[in-house]
Amino acid sequence: MLSAHGRRPIAPVVEPIARALNSMGVSPNAMTVFGTVAAIAISVTLIPTGHLFAAAVLTGLFAAFDLLDGTMARLRGGGTRFGAVLDASCDRITDGALFGAILWWVFHSHGAPGHLIVATLICLVAGQVTSYVKARAEASGFTVNGGLVERPERLILALVGIGLQGLGVPYAVEIGLWALAVGSTITVVQRLVMVGRGPGAGDPIAPPAGAEDHPAGETA
Repeated sequence: MLSAHGRRPIAPVVEPIARALNSMGVSPNAMTVFGTVAAIAISVTLIPTGHLFAAAVLTGLFAAFDLLDGTMARLRGGGTRFGAVLDASCDRITDGALFGAILWWVFHSHGAPGHLIVATLICLVAGQVTSYVKARAEASGFTVNGGLVERPERLILALVGIGLQGLGVPYAVEIGLWALAVGSTITVVQRLVMVGRGPGAGDPIAPPAGAEDHPAGETA
C-alpha cells in the first residue's frame, strides 16, 4: 500500500540527494549495491548480538537507498532492464538477511519460542513469495500491483517490532512478526487472486521444454 503513496511526501528530500549523486557520476546501480551491502552488514552484525534498536534505525536508513537509486534513474531519464533486475534481486537478498538475522536472534538470545520461530519463517517465505508472484505474473503478461503488505510495510513492521523490543517494550517483536506473517500470507493470496481473475488467466500455455518427449505415463 505504501509503495503507491509513500514516495511523494519524501520526494523533496530524496530528489536533491539524487541530483547531487548523479552530478558526481555515481550510478544508480552502484547505489543499489552499496545500500544492499550496508543493510546486510547491519542486519547480520547488530541483530544477532542483541543491538536491536540500533539495527532497526540503521537498517531503516539504508532501506531509503531503495528510493534513492530509483529516483536517480528517473532523473537520468529512466532506468535499465538490468537495473530493474538488480534492484529486485538485491531487495530479496536484503530481506533474507534481515529475517535470517532475526531468526538467529530468536534462537540464541530470545529463548527460541516455537511460535516466534514459526512467525519468522512465515515472514521470510511469504515475503519472497509475494515478490515472486508479482515477477512471475508480469513475465506472463499480467499486471499485479498492490496488496495488503508490500515491501515497505514488511520493513516497517519488522523494524518497528525489533526496535521497540530493543527499547524494552515487551512482546513488541512477537506482535510485529505475527502481524507481518498474517499480512504477508493474505498478500500472497490477494496477488494470486488478481492473477486468477486477470484476462487470459485460463489460456493454455505451451508445455515446458522436453515435456513433449515424454508422453503421459512415460518416465525418463
